[in-house]
Amino acid sequence: MNLDQQQWWEEAQQDSNAVLLDVRTPEEWSQGIIPGAITIDYYKGQGFIDEVSQLDKDKTYYVYCRSGVRSANACSIMNELGFEKANNLLAGISQWTGPVVAAE
Repeated sequence: MNLDQQQWWEEAQQDSNAVLLDVRTPEEWSQGIIPGAITIDYYKGQGFIDEVSQLDKDKTYYVYCRSGVRSANACSIMNELGFEKANNLLAGISQWTGPVVAAE
């Protein structure tokens, strides 16, 4: 599901099952991530699929990238893998006005 920034962040904050997933590259992560996000590089191809497959399918995922395109594709892949709750941040972190922290 595609959500605007406010809805995406509010739902993620209120959802005890929420997992924030950043699918950008390591170079992009170095510019900062949304607090609490886990990182899996979408461009890893099969590696991305392998890593995502290890995640808990019962959780609700709030997925983002730089502009919203990779994260939308990641949500589609996740749905195909059996994840029922994957939410894409429309416009990605490039339009994000919420908190950002240094990647660990």
